[in-house]
Amino acid sequence: MMDSSPPALPGFDLHSPQRQLIEWQMAHADLDALIDQASATAANQDDLSLRRMKKRRLALRDQIASLQARLMPKEPA
Repeated sequence: MMDSSPPALPGFDLHSPQRQLIEWQMAHADLDALIDQASATAANQDDLSLRRMKKRRLALRDQIASLQARLMPKEPA
C-alpha cells in the first residue's frame, strides 16, 4: 500500500519547534485581528472578553519570543 501524503519538508514535522512557532504566530495574528475588530465595536463587546483576548495575545507573544530565543544559535556559524 502506497502512502499518498505529500513529502514532509525537512525540519517541519508535525511536532517540531519551527511548526509550533508558526502556529503560535498565526494564533497571535488571529487574536490581533479579533481584538482590533472588537475594539472598533467596543459598545457591543464584553470588556471581560476583550481583556482575556489581550491577555492571551500577550502570553502568546511571550511564548513566541521564548521559542525564538531557543531556536537561535548561541554562536555565529
